[in-house]
Amino acid sequence: MEDKKKLVLEVMRKSGKPMKTGEIAKATGLDSKEVGKIIKELKKEGKISSPKRCFYSPVE
Repeated sequence: MEDKKKLVLEVMRKSGKPMKTGEIAKATGLDSKEVGKIIKELKKEGKISSPKRCFYSPVE
C-alpha cells in the first residue's frame, strides 16, 4: 500500500492542479475504488487536502 500511496502523491504533484479520484486512477492505472481508499488514508495522515469538493491536491 505504501508504494501505491507514493504513486498517487507523485501523480498529484506532477499534475500541479487539484485532481478528481477518476483522473488519479486513470493516471496511475489503479482501480478508482482503490484510489478512493488511498485518498482517505492520505487525507487522514494530512498529506493531501481537498480545496473543493471531490478534488484533491498534495499538502506542501
